[in-house]
Amino acid sequence: MLDAELGEIVANLRVLGADIADVEVKSSGGGLPKSLRETLSAFSNTRGGVVILGLDEGRGFAAVGLTNPAKLAADFASMCSSEMDPPIKPLIRIHQFEGERVVVAEIPELDPAQRPCFYIGAGMHKGSFIRVSDGDRRLSAYEVQIVLSSRGQPRDDEQAVPGAEIGDLAPAGVDALIARLRTSRPYAFQDLDRLAVLRRAKVLVSAPDGKDEVSLAGLLALGSYPQERFPQLMLTFVHYPTAAGAQSATGQRFLDNVALEGPIPVMARDALAAIRRNMSRRAVVTGAGRQDSWEYPETALREAVVNALVHRDLSGSARGTQIQVEMYPDRLVIKSPGGLFGPVTVDNLGEEGISSARNATLMKLLEDVPLPGETRTVCENRGSGIRSMLDALLSAGMSPPQFEDRVSSFIVTFPNHTLLSEETLGWISGLGEQGLSDSQCVALAILREEEMLDNRSYRAATGVDSRVATTELQDLVARELVAQSGTRRWAHYRLAPRPASRISGTTPRADRRPALLAALGDETLSRTELAIRTGLSDQTVRRWLTIMREEGTVDLVGNVPRSKSTRYRRARQEALFPTNTTDEIRSRTATAPAGGPTSFAGNSSPRYVRPK
Repeated sequence: MLDAELGEIVANLRVLGADIADVEVKSSGGGLPKSLRETLSAFSNTRGGVVILGLDEGRGFAAVGLTNPAKLAADFASMCSSEMDPPIKPLIRIHQFEGERVVVAEIPELDPAQRPCFYIGAGMHKGSFIRVSDGDRRLSAYEVQIVLSSRGQPRDDEQAVPGAEIGDLAPAGVDALIARLRTSRPYAFQDLDRLAVLRRAKVLVSAPDGKDEVSLAGLLALGSYPQERFPQLMLTFVHYPTAAGAQSATGQRFLDNVALEGPIPVMARDALAAIRRNMSRRAVVTGAGRQDSWEYPETALREAVVNALVHRDLSGSARGTQIQVEMYPDRLVIKSPGGLFGPVTVDNLGEEGISSARNATLMKLLEDVPLPGETRTVCENRGSGIRSMLDALLSAGMSPPQFEDRVSSFIVTFPNHTLLSEETLGWISGLGEQGLSDSQCVALAILREEEMLDNRSYRAATGVDSRVATTELQDLVARELVAQSGTRRWAHYRLAPRPASRISGTTPRADRRPALLAALGDETLSRTELAIRTGLSDQTVRRWLTIMREEGTVDLVGNVPRSKSTRYRRARQEALFPTNTTDEIRSRTATAPAGGPTSFAGNSSPRYVRPK
């Protein structure tokens, strides 16, 4: 880590006023704190992070310094290598910061195949932690089991169900599966008899006595009534009258409360029907006007419900836990036992090429089992479900879902509000910025509802890739619509304060031409020097210099406009005119683009939302 990066991290901590998920600060005046072992385990088992020794959070993250930083760094390295299993390999460096010496250690994220990382002195079940917000939480025994299962492919769905025979399966479902397998996968199934097809598909597996028994996957996909043997492998739907889940003023506790049973195709169908009958319709603003639609897009609901049913933990410890769907006035929540599996994380959910199936055999079966009364199958098994969910919500003008991985459970929350309402679109139009892409408008709407965004949440909300997200966020910073705190992985974005016009009540776009021309005077200055003289961000200076070069009011000295050290001067024709007022400059640059450049790297044909 460079000194400048450390300064940015601490500046961000001071803005936020507390530790964050990726950073832990310790004053360490008396040596290494014992709680550091918990943080090392938590960072390794989550997303990695940075430990800073020599700052006092209670004093506003002031640098208090270390008496013997070299020894502290050596002790830190020893703790990582000898007290943690598997050993941690941090990058440790002593920095000079605000006149004091501090120790900074970058802790890498551990590969899922090696987790959990734990403190040897406490043992795996008491010494394993994860990072939750700005704190460390001990994993339960069940959560440790879940983490260990990610080291390989779980086989719980392939286990034989004692006493379950082919007569426990629904004949119509078995016939449909066999016919489809023989047609869609003839190489593997065309020449096999019925029992052989079911054995190869692992609907039937060999019991210890050599007899055929139905597998758990077969029972859940095709069973007549799986809950006869596993009462809690079911789904419950509850509609609460209040946002807190408490009873209403009239004493009503539930608006609807049903338990849904049967094989997975039936539970998926019935869960969607229960949600649908409890939904109302809303008016959505579109490019052509208004149209009525359901509160939640059905595609998004179907993907979320099916994912919960298919990817839930089926180990013995979780078979007493049901899937829960809870509807509130302001949100819909879907909870399933078992967190994310394998290489899939909340950060990369929906990214192309990132998918993993905890219940691989069940997933494969449901790829060929149709939903009741439909031709489509329960799932595609193509890793596209999350992306379809996000696209459906984006198309409906709604906020993206919130994903929460709690190791022992996975929770999807759909906020119940239209993101790009008429009022919000009017607010965006009032900003006075032309050329904003659809994804930038979505981000502004989210920032108006919430406090912050980062690159990951921007991607999740808009569906753009990381490069486009970075470019578009930087463009919003350059337009002074958004303020950035921190850089790189610690960069966060908030709405920038903009004073409302006393005449129109709208938010005027600041014109930075006068300030930049005044700063230039008769000199040649770099972007960095102009940013210092004007107090503007580098992104804003760069944007306006690009506009002014196109207008012909400034000239580039050299031919590398992207470099911060490239110098600029007033154009010769500009020097002939007084440039003391904004109106005078605007009168000479009437053809200048109001919003500046609108072509984003990685997005050659962006879409636009036109203010009405």
